[in-house]
Amino acid sequence: MLEIAEGLVRGEGAAALTIDALAKAAGISKGGVQYSFSSKDDLVRALVDRWTQKFEELLGEIDELSPADLLRRYIKVMRSSQAAMNAKMAGLMIAYIQNPENVPETREWYRSMFKRLSASAEDAQAARVALLAVEGLFMLRISGIDENGEWSAFLDDVESVFERLLKKR
Repeated sequence: MLEIAEGLVRGEGAAALTIDALAKAAGISKGGVQYSFSSKDDLVRALVDRWTQKFEELLGEIDELSPADLLRRYIKVMRSSQAAMNAKMAGLMIAYIQNPENVPETREWYRSMFKRLSASAEDAQAARVALLAVEGLFMLRISGIDENGEWSAFLDDVESVFERLLKKR
């Protein structure tokens, strides 16, 4: 059902994703969908969880990486996953982030990233700043500001400045 839900969002946008629309697209009853997802919020949460899991799988094992190597991998994964994130998915991400029930989970994920980058060395500081820049770009992108596809070029800028900072050490 999540594949079908994702297809609805990709094809018609976030507003098209309803329990009824998913039931019709899946060829099952509305009750059949509600058996798995009691509300649209549950459905959106499941989609976001799915995307997060895919992202973390792409990141792979990061516990032993230096802050600089973690950021390099993070940027690489952001770059490779940009095809999966389009403006139509953005509406769901924004709705997810704005739901107060999801704030603690989102906050905890970011805290874990910053904990991994908490060393006092200059490369850790550069990695934290680069992470903030990449996440700022992500938020701008899901807000629909990337109509001309400039996101990738801005990501190149962050990566370039990050590598220059590391070389200056």
